[in-house]
Amino acid sequence: MFDGFDALLLARIQFAFTVSFHFIFPAFSIGLASYLAVLEGLWLKTNDSTYLDLFKYWRKIFAIAFAMGVVSGIVMSYQFGTNWSVFSDKTGPVIGPLMAYEVLTAFFLEAGFLGVMLFGMDKVGRKLHFTATLMVAIGTFISAFWILSVNSWMQTPTGHLIAENGQFVPGESWLAIIFNPSFPYRLVHTVMAAYLTTAFVVGAVGAFHLLRNRADHRARRMFSMAMWMAALVAPLQIFAGDMHGLNTLEHQPAKVMAMEGHYQSHPDGAPLILFGIPNSKEQRIDYAIEIPKASSLILKHDLNAPLKGLDTLPEDKRPPVGMVFWSFRVMVGIGFAMLGIGLFSLLARVRGKLYDWPWLHRAAMVMGPSGFVAVIAGWVTTEVGRQPYTVYGLLTTADSVSPLAAPAVGASLVAFIVTYFIMFGAGTAYILKLMSKPATGHEEAAASGPLRSAGITPAAADSTQRGLSGTMMEEGA
Repeated sequence: MFDGFDALLLARIQFAFTVSFHFIFPAFSIGLASYLAVLEGLWLKTNDSTYLDLFKYWRKIFAIAFAMGVVSGIVMSYQFGTNWSVFSDKTGPVIGPLMAYEVLTAFFLEAGFLGVMLFGMDKVGRKLHFTATLMVAIGTFISAFWILSVNSWMQTPTGHLIAENGQFVPGESWLAIIFNPSFPYRLVHTVMAAYLTTAFVVGAVGAFHLLRNRADHRARRMFSMAMWMAALVAPLQIFAGDMHGLNTLEHQPAKVMAMEGHYQSHPDGAPLILFGIPNSKEQRIDYAIEIPKASSLILKHDLNAPLKGLDTLPEDKRPPVGMVFWSFRVMVGIGFAMLGIGLFSLLARVRGKLYDWPWLHRAAMVMGPSGFVAVIAGWVTTEVGRQPYTVYGLLTTADSVSPLAAPAVGASLVAFIVTYFIMFGAGTAYILKLMSKPATGHEEAAASGPLRSAGITPAAADSTQRGLSGTMMEEGA
């Protein structure tokens, strides 16, 4: 069944599959944890029960997404030992402690306060519960901090020494390893991507319920908050992405060459290729739609600045152009679409039509899953663009894989695919079911409970309760 594949390719496919599934859950839970903290903080400050209703609504969804993120993340750690044992052996002295810091700080912080946040609202004081929510939100950020530090070190390795046995070992300062050249840019870009991912999910849910009931004040509140995030953060994300791209050009020029589709060097200014079909065999972009010299302007701030192409690199040191070229354009295209929705919402807000423009609501619904697509596309750009290395310029992917036979890796890959689609498909379906229901307050929740099923309305129940109380008082007198 796997005769046409080698163990290296199957191991790469397996890790790509599992990490793609995993990545969408932290991308959602990081932003959602902060959103929950904002909702609870606004409730405590204003005593507006709408914020509390939204907090309880999204708390259920967060719990499921967080759980699926933890489960899918555990699987990846095992693959370092099974499929990538050579990589683990050589880089373990550097990345092992960083991964341990993530567990000792972020995971313990999240685990310690998650139960209080999910189940303790009626058991602890308001301030303590809000503290627990804040700790969970901070924990998700700290987790991103350490994981992205590890990934960034693999992209731009600094602060290490190479021992005689080929292992990467820490140098004089851990700070040089943690705060490697690409880490600040990657951290800002990824965390803002998580916030935008959450914002567009919240906005899509709010828009869905506004299309059903334009007077739903809870849907209005969540939609308004989401659109503010889109309008304010999307342009910042585009700017951060540009800074990240300039950093990548400095430290990983081959990746930028693949992103831009520059097979050939351009000594007098490189064009910005908007679209086209990469043709690696002929070393060109077929049917290219381009803007002359615009790439040099963006990357070097000079129309005539020379830019090197992939022709300056040996063929075995070049990343796959087709996948990187298109994943980069998907990410950038979605980023500008997010900006467009943000500007559209600002226009609607200025005209007092934020809750009355169905086309805005439909567009927000279409953009609901866009953040997930963008973060996966960004991850593909980052990781495939690093090839053929796992530690950029120092350790190749071919030298990192475990000595396994292709059938063994292929069998586990099939098992992962079947299991993931069943388990995470069911979890995602349940999340969508929860999102399809409108956020309710205490009165509506009571009305949908046993009294409503018995045919008793809240007003009738309240009248009955007052009558019983009066009778008991009279009998007591």
